[in-house]
Amino acid sequence: MQELLIVLNKDEDSISIVDVEKGEEVKRIETDHNPHEVVITMDGKKTYVTCSLGNTIDVIDNESFEIVKRITHEEFNFPHGLDLVEDGKKLYVASTYSEMIFVIDTETDEIINKFPTYQGLSHMIEPSPDGKTIYVPNIGSHNITIIDVEKEEIAGHFPVGRGPEGVACSKDGKYVYVANQEDNTIHVINRETLKPDYKRRGGDCPIRIVFSPDGRYAFIPNRFSMDVSVIDTKHVMKGQEVPWEIKRIPIGIWPGGVCFNEEGDRAFVANNKTNDISFIDVTSLEEMKRVKAGIHPDGIAYLKRR
Repeated sequence: MQELLIVLNKDEDSISIVDVEKGEEVKRIETDHNPHEVVITMDGKKTYVTCSLGNTIDVIDNESFEIVKRITHEEFNFPHGLDLVEDGKKLYVASTYSEMIFVIDTETDEIINKFPTYQGLSHMIEPSPDGKTIYVPNIGSHNITIIDVEKEEIAGHFPVGRGPEGVACSKDGKYVYVANQEDNTIHVINRETLKPDYKRRGGDCPIRIVFSPDGRYAFIPNRFSMDVSVIDTKHVMKGQEVPWEIKRIPIGIWPGGVCFNEEGDRAFVANNKTNDISFIDVTSLEEMKRVKAGIHPDGIAYLKRR
């Protein structure tokens, strides 16, 4: 068994494969231009990487760590956020500047559907825990698009703060957490009413939200304040459980991508401007160490290879 991090070095057109136990890079892969976001298939066999300025998706074999296919489309224009649905059978991708959603069959790695959001700068993909709904933050329209996965079509939109980028569904399926980078807020949206039950002040330019495997914590990297906000989803205040920021962990400059290990006792954050990865102890909520990566690491994913 080997624990690895797949780290996208977006201004070097490369991927660092980092051995977690050794705390060092064990391989580097050349990619198309400007790799941004990454997702690993549920069986752990393949990795998909959006190369935003190359307008491609690189498909990587996780046994050899070689690129085995490059997916292209004439309407790719800064492909960015991506994630899996239907037990990993389909991959959804948001193309930011063309404001399109693409659906890819993960068996054939062919595009099987596409449709516009009709919103400004559609950027990320976040499936609900049951896989029936996808939420897409639109940075330019200050709202979230709802996609019906079964129908593969837009089901509606709802407003949030300014410049939403980070988005994540709570593990219990009740809420969509949204990080609004322009007004430095976190909105906790009730999935039934599509209105915020809670609004929280974030750090300076919150850009991602990632939940710990048990759903207890939401980690939110704040680009300009160079820290990670830790939201305790079960913080008790006046006898009630409420989401509350309990700490900000200082890390590197321009933190971006975040991931956790399977056990949830370690988190990893890619620091764009210090070219390294922060290893965080989730129990103590302290930075443990930093490990070198390439130039401007951003997207990051955890892989346990058995």
